[in-house]
Amino acid sequence: RLWGDSFFNAKKKTWTNVQQPEGATEPLPRAFCQFIMTPINQLMNAIMNDDKAKYEKMMTTLGIVLKGDEKQLSGKPLMKRTMQVWINAADTLLSMIVTKLPSPRDAQKYRVENLYEGPMDDEAAQAIRDCQPSGPLMMYVSKMVPTSDKGRFYAFGRVFSGTIATGLKVRIQGPHYKPGSKEDLNVKSVQRTVLMMGRTTEQIADVPCGNTVALVGVDQYLLKSGTITTLDSAHNIADMKYSVSPVVKVAVRAKDGKDLPKLVEGLKKLSKSDPLVVCTTEESGEHVIAGCGELHVEICLKDLREEYAQCDFSISDPVVSYRETVNNESSCTVLAKSPNKHNRIYLKATPLDEEVAKQIEDGKLGPKADPKERTKLFKEKYEWSDADARKIWCWGPETDGPNVVVDTTQAVQYLIEIKEHVTSAFQWASKEGPLCDENMRSIRFNLIDVTLHTDSIHRGAGQIMPPTRRACFAAELTAGPTLQEPVFLVEITCPQDAMSGVYSCMNQRRGCVFEENQREGTPLMQVKAYLPVSESFGFVSKLRQDTSGQAFPQCVFDHWESMPGNAMDSGGKMEELVLQVRKRKNLKVEMPVVSDYMDKL
Repeated sequence: RLWGDSFFNAKKKTWTNVQQPEGATEPLPRAFCQFIMTPINQLMNAIMNDDKAKYEKMMTTLGIVLKGDEKQLSGKPLMKRTMQVWINAADTLLSMIVTKLPSPRDAQKYRVENLYEGPMDDEAAQAIRDCQPSGPLMMYVSKMVPTSDKGRFYAFGRVFSGTIATGLKVRIQGPHYKPGSKEDLNVKSVQRTVLMMGRTTEQIADVPCGNTVALVGVDQYLLKSGTITTLDSAHNIADMKYSVSPVVKVAVRAKDGKDLPKLVEGLKKLSKSDPLVVCTTEESGEHVIAGCGELHVEICLKDLREEYAQCDFSISDPVVSYRETVNNESSCTVLAKSPNKHNRIYLKATPLDEEVAKQIEDGKLGPKADPKERTKLFKEKYEWSDADARKIWCWGPETDGPNVVVDTTQAVQYLIEIKEHVTSAFQWASKEGPLCDENMRSIRFNLIDVTLHTDSIHRGAGQIMPPTRRACFAAELTAGPTLQEPVFLVEITCPQDAMSGVYSCMNQRRGCVFEENQREGTPLMQVKAYLPVSESFGFVSKLRQDTSGQAFPQCVFDHWESMPGNAMDSGGKMEELVLQVRKRKNLKVEMPVVSDYMDKL
């Protein structure tokens, strides 16, 4: 209510309604927020300055009553206790949730468009919209919660329609499920339905829609999340998007050979328990854990050692994942011939705008976006031609990444028959680029021309996929290839006199401060800066050291940034970095050569 539609008059000690100004985008004007902060700042300053007469008078006016030993407190402990009594965070948050959040029945009417991946007029969409306990079951599992039983998980999620009950036979649809197929689909019975209440759980017979619930017995059929339904025709509920990306990697290796199965099993459990961690096995046999930052990886390793694997293992130094991209258009049209020499693929690579790549990653220009809106956006905002915007064949890697193949050919026979093979080869190529086996990002491949054999037996997958992959590699290498590195957004809170230490630490690590704000009523500064992830290891301890522990940083993944230079220029820093990554991955420690991938006319 405080932030909603009321205004406190300090003299009359009453609340009066305030009309929302026309055209205002915030819940209340900024002046009101400043007005509310004034008594808080005055009370804080009086307590910190030990002005007992002033703060006791204010406490009496505001109705703050301290009991017993609390009256003997002073300074920061007194301020903390005063705030707990006056503006209790738990009560405020709960009150705000109760008064401001709409009920599931109201919210799902407009949320269904963002929640459901299928058509908005089918049975499942209608069921979610109506939120009827008697309708068909639609539930989204968002998280796997470890149980006290080692190695087992509760599948925790929310019921959007219908009622889920113990013993009910359901369809468990993983994130890769496609309607009509059997891939990533299991039909099983729910062993138990459980209510999660803080640390405790309570078994319950059934749970109607609008509530959260934990399921027992479905964890072995889902990795991190999925959709549970009773409808055969139901599409998936959309996966959650995260603002962070797993960019910091460490390799783990069992110290004792006989503990390897334990470690592998532990990695599976870790991957299941954390929605952000990615556990993979490299071709070299290394088991790699990718997390969102140094601290996240540290916590994951602690959980792996103490809870999931319960064995001793060694850890490599943390490394950063990069993305391969291009600076320019390919210097020539690249040609690759099929093994039987009867088919030819002509390609060119050009860079995509950074904004386009971000929009693809956000889904607005991705394969799941509405085709008409996507085409309109490409044409009007990014100045693509109508033909190019309509003829995007595929996105990659993983079918929805920020790289595209665009068909720019004119009147080619049998072209549509090879589309599937070109798409598969592109997924393969964009997942492991030619520079150092990293994912490609922000590259557009234009299919310039294709020469195909008239007999379909001579243009199968074995004849089309290898030359397409080689053509993608050669096109990238002729277009000024470089790497993109991940960059953190760092928010630092510190006093004014510690700013020199912040700048000193940032300058040593290629950091860039772009915003400084003073917190009103306090001597603290709020600083925002960009910091390359590769420079973030040990950053927190160094910053504390340079500022005598006065600075408090918070790092969040923000964006990918192209590094200066061309990887194909010999003797440059970019070449050195590529060779380092190749050495770490046990690849041949030399730069790729364009002629290895490109055929002559």
